[in-house]
Amino acid sequence: MTATKPVNLWTSNEHARDYLQHADSISHRGEGESALLEFIPRNTRRILDLGTGDGRLLALVRREHPDTEAVAVDFSPAMLEAVGKRFAGDSSVRIVAHNFDEALPALGKFDAVISSFAIHHVVHERKRTLYAEIYELLNPGGVFCNLEHVASPTQRLHEEFLERIGFTVETEDPSNKLLDVETQLGWLRVIGFHDVDWAWKWRELALLVGRRL
Repeated sequence: MTATKPVNLWTSNEHARDYLQHADSISHRGEGESALLEFIPRNTRRILDLGTGDGRLLALVRREHPDTEAVAVDFSPAMLEAVGKRFAGDSSVRIVAHNFDEALPALGKFDAVISSFAIHHVVHERKRTLYAEIYELLNPGGVFCNLEHVASPTQRLHEEFLERIGFTVETEDPSNKLLDVETQLGWLRVIGFHDVDWAWKWRELALLVGRRL
């Protein structure tokens, strides 16, 4: 029997554009982004943004670290179009089309790898191998900051979260493959990350951080 392929609606331009229309209104998102900015090393020169979307988070980081070059990775045609418009004419930002269901391509080394509400769309096994690939891409002293949608410990808390952001169990994104914070932090430690922490959290939104020594 052939296994059912995991659902991922992000190939749909309509799905991606619908997300972009309400991305700015996600509850407490700004708090998580502000917390993430605190962890980017002052000497950062090269940044990788995985699942960049329209480049929102990357733009925030580069506002604080303007003398940097960056690689922005996404696979959604609508997102690639949006991030292309945001960084049009900026030769210091390279945009790469890639679905990180597959191993990351050769991208060089980075001082910071960031991601925002993207990695939870891949299956759990791929999350773990992706974290290992990210570790190998970091320079010594580099940091991985993943502002992520994670699993609640109970179904009741999950339903409360959905209500807070205007969804129900029936209308939530079937592309989500949520995993608890503790499991993911454990993976980061085993891979070799140091100073691993859940640095900020509001319900199912959490900032996971780890450094490479």
